[in-house]
Amino acid sequence: YLQNNVINGNFMRRIIFVIMALALVAPVSLHARKKQNADISFKETVYDFGSVPERGGKVSHVFEFVNTGNANLVIKDVTAECGCTTPEYPQNPIAPGKKGVVKVTYNPLGRPGGFNKTVTVKTNGKTKRVYLKVKGVVNPNKKQ
Repeated sequence: YLQNNVINGNFMRRIIFVIMALALVAPVSLHARKKQNADISFKETVYDFGSVPERGGKVSHVFEFVNTGNANLVIKDVTAECGCTTPEYPQNPIAPGKKGVVKVTYNPLGRPGGFNKTVTVKTNGKTKRVYLKVKGVVNPNKKQ
């Protein structure tokens, strides 16, 4: 009877040791996985074109960003709220610490008056969505 208890005691000590070792290693492993995140940081998120002529042609602004994370940043999609605004963005992943741009073009033709347009940038980063805004006033054509 005593010999069985000694064997069972050693067995129980081993099980407790394994459980404690797993409890110590698991949080470190989970923490290491969480640290691999991309993140996007824009230099500016709002641009004012000021006053633009209606027939002066399209106007564009380049929004610069940097991947401030430690994993590749992927811009999944960039959408404008209407057809008068067209975004262009990188199709390839942006490495940590590297820069990229989102170009936003606005067409003032046939749109006299003030405008305030939003472009939504969707990423795989910690910051899932960023809203870029372009605004200004379109001066109407003078009738001749």
